[in-house]
Amino acid sequence: MPIFMLNSEAYLALTSYSRSLLVLMQIHWYKYKPVDYGVREAAVKMSCNERTARKAFDQLQELGFIECMEQSVFRSRTQSKARSWRLTWMPYKEREPTDDWRVDLGK
Repeated sequence: MPIFMLNSEAYLALTSYSRSLLVLMQIHWYKYKPVDYGVREAAVKMSCNERTARKAFDQLQELGFIECMEQSVFRSRTQSKARSWRLTWMPYKEREPTDDWRVDLGK
């Protein structure tokens, strides 16, 4: 993660769970496809309950660190698919990062 992002007002406003989730999602990042990551997996990896993990996703979305590209699908245990996310501070396909997290929280 870039230092300027780690020093940003938006990043400093994140909870510790949201910061952990950023790292977990970046581990799964590839330039040409979104990151598939769900609430249940996040809760297990962060040692928290699903409600806390969901709040971390919500906060990352609200502050512009992630953007939902595809909703989750749940038909049965064998056909489940986690939501797909674009990490806004990373390149995606042939585009540069949008850095949507660069917001003035005082406005």
